[in-house]
Amino acid sequence: MNEGRDTSKWLKWLILSGLVIALDQATKAVLASAFRLGESLTLTPFFDLVFVFNRGAAFNFLSDAAGWQRWFFIGLALIISAWIIAMLKRHAAEKLFSAAMSLILGGAMGNVVDRVNHGAVVDFLSFHVAGYYWPAFNVADSAITVGVALMLWEQLTSGKTR
Repeated sequence: MNEGRDTSKWLKWLILSGLVIALDQATKAVLASAFRLGESLTLTPFFDLVFVFNRGAAFNFLSDAAGWQRWFFIGLALIISAWIIAMLKRHAAEKLFSAAMSLILGGAMGNVVDRVNHGAVVDFLSFHVAGYYWPAFNVADSAITVGVALMLWEQLTSGKTR
């Protein structure tokens, strides 16, 4: 088997991850240049742009911990990212699975960049209805969510186990 050809198969998935990271960081940079921390702008009756830091994980899990969670989440994301890269190398020809893994990888690494640079993840998309607010999130979180949904869909429809 041609090693260079195999490498190009999984590298295209890393490019997709890189695009997710770039889009995530670009949107956060634009937000940070236009907003002060804690500032918000209502765009529709159900959607606001906000500038907040999340020191925890999903739904602010562990956000009030003493600071150790920053390094824990960075380490966890790096370990999972290494596993995802190994899976991409092994399953590069499986388009839906690899796309899902690439989105998850890009999202995880986008949030790692925030944790390294800010000590927390920058969130800015805030949806709400009738006074109930979904926790603010970002492009990286969206990529992770779409990636997990695609991975579940692929698992349910293909019958493959890994």
